[in-house]
Amino acid sequence: MVGTIKLDLKDALNRGGGLEPIRHILQRGGVIAYPTDTFYGLGADPFNEAAVARIYEIKGRTSGKPILVLVSSLDQIDSVAEEFPPTAAALAQTFWPGPLTLVLRARPELPHLLTAGTGTIGVRFPRHDLARRLINDLHHSLTASSANLSGTENPTTARQVEEQLGNHVDLILDGGPTPGGKVSTLIDLTVSPPRFLREGAIGREEILKCLNGI
Repeated sequence: MVGTIKLDLKDALNRGGGLEPIRHILQRGGVIAYPTDTFYGLGADPFNEAAVARIYEIKGRTSGKPILVLVSSLDQIDSVAEEFPPTAAALAQTFWPGPLTLVLRARPELPHLLTAGTGTIGVRFPRHDLARRLINDLHHSLTASSANLSGTENPTTARQVEEQLGNHVDLILDGGPTPGGKVSTLIDLTVSPPRFLREGAIGREEILKCLNGI
């Protein structure tokens, strides 16, 4: 690759045919960087095992860690998760769109690399307007591993992504600076009672209050 392409995400979304280069890259197994609720993430087709493998390679990350996906509709959730239980529906209604990742039972057709053999998949509906519009207009969920080398600082700008990952990604979608701050809260809904895997932007007390109201 001669160099990574950079596009203004808002312009691509507002311009007729602006998503075609993005769609083409994803369809051929490419990896893009795009803004999310907190940091920039690496996006690829979650059903393309080679594309998922590239994310691990780009980040220098062990393949024993699963990668979550971002969605923009219930249909997209249904494409990656076997079920959406009442606990998930209650949490989604309360905290989505927003920085809450729900771990659900994964559909068996998802690549083993994506789930790291756990049989589960992390799903989030982003609050970030451009990210949500991108996923909605592509009619496809996207992976959302942080766009950085494993163990380094998470990037909040397209420039930081370029400095860290250089020509290793196929496309950087510049959506301006992201808020940064705390990562998303991660809760496993495949067990009872639900298990907190990571506390983040949404506090444990808020989530427990919601679950106790079911």
